[in-house]
Amino acid sequence: MIKKRIAVLGSTGSIGTQSLEVISQHPDKFELEVITAQNNANLLIEQAIKFKPNVVVISNDSLYEKVNDALFDLDIKVYASSESLSQVVEMESVDQVIMALVGYAGLKPTISAIKAHKQIALANKEVLVVAGALIQELLKKSSSGIIPVDSEHSAIFQCLVGEFDNAIEKIYLTASGGPFRNWDYEALRTATKKQALNHPNWEMGCKITIDSASLMNKGLEVIEAKWLFDLTADQIEVIVHPQSIIHSLIQFNDGSMKAQMGLPDMKLPIQYALSYPSRIQSDFPRFSFLDYPELTFEAPDLKKFRNLALAYEALRKGGNFPCILNASNEVVVSSFLKERVGFLEMSDIIEKCMSKITFIENPSYEDLVNTDKESRQLTLELLNLSTLKNCQ
Repeated sequence: MIKKRIAVLGSTGSIGTQSLEVISQHPDKFELEVITAQNNANLLIEQAIKFKPNVVVISNDSLYEKVNDALFDLDIKVYASSESLSQVVEMESVDQVIMALVGYAGLKPTISAIKAHKQIALANKEVLVVAGALIQELLKKSSSGIIPVDSEHSAIFQCLVGEFDNAIEKIYLTASGGPFRNWDYEALRTATKKQALNHPNWEMGCKITIDSASLMNKGLEVIEAKWLFDLTADQIEVIVHPQSIIHSLIQFNDGSMKAQMGLPDMKLPIQYALSYPSRIQSDFPRFSFLDYPELTFEAPDLKKFRNLALAYEALRKGGNFPCILNASNEVVVSSFLKERVGFLEMSDIIEKCMSKITFIENPSYEDLVNTDKESRQLTLELLNLSTLKNCQ
């Protein structure tokens, strides 16, 4: 392998911190060029001192002085503002970008990275959810490429190696079922933030953990898979697999199937995205069939987990509907984490938002920016109405 110079956008989050671990374990293959954070200045400073990248970005302008002062004596350039995220990915000294920013915030720097012909390890599913058609059009004009980091999409990608010319009949995205898999519908009305954050298999950031508990995460992955692998909604099926050992499967047009398996550890798909097409040695824990004598599967309950059904609806409708879905979800999840809305109410509000925002069949980038803004505003209004109703 030629040594790759890496920019990690969102280095203080769950994917970002694990990416730094992977990079540090292979100093002969990877060099850390850029790290960024939104608000976690303390961890960003610690990472900069430890890993010594050339560039650090703190998106929150108000924290620039704190970060700059802490790194003043080191040979590290410090920049501020969200606009800097789009600029650093264009640097000639960056070969590959790990897009680990959470949510809609990843869209603009991803577009900049594609236009700058950078390879992208994509851990931000919302980029393709919001603007899949736009991203695909940009990729056609660029030498850039996307390698998925999500465990499910990485699994599909790995199963496709050597099969790119063979037709896919269907893919199966596996889901753990989250902490509420065995709860009944009525019990979910009183599900708490603490309970929702208690994921049985994966250690993730707060937002994605809540999405996993509501199965919105799986719904977003369904939409992402459509754009990554050029599929229709009917070719993508979600199946609950509580052990999280089979990360996803492909069924080809001859009926044969391929699956990618392993222990639930995000460092493996991160390393694969960085080293592709090579596989490099790791000390990650190894799977043993004797430790898992039974692997089980079941259908998701769309009554309990309506977010998955809403995501399929948004995918089939197309246009700016996935953007509406994503924006509204980001707002309600933030509200749930502040304990201002109930677990089941999140789906109610997202559905109402999807019914009220104007549909645009072929949205431009500006249309998506406006849709995102309008959807967030409407969701906040719906949340306020819901709070008033519950207080009466």
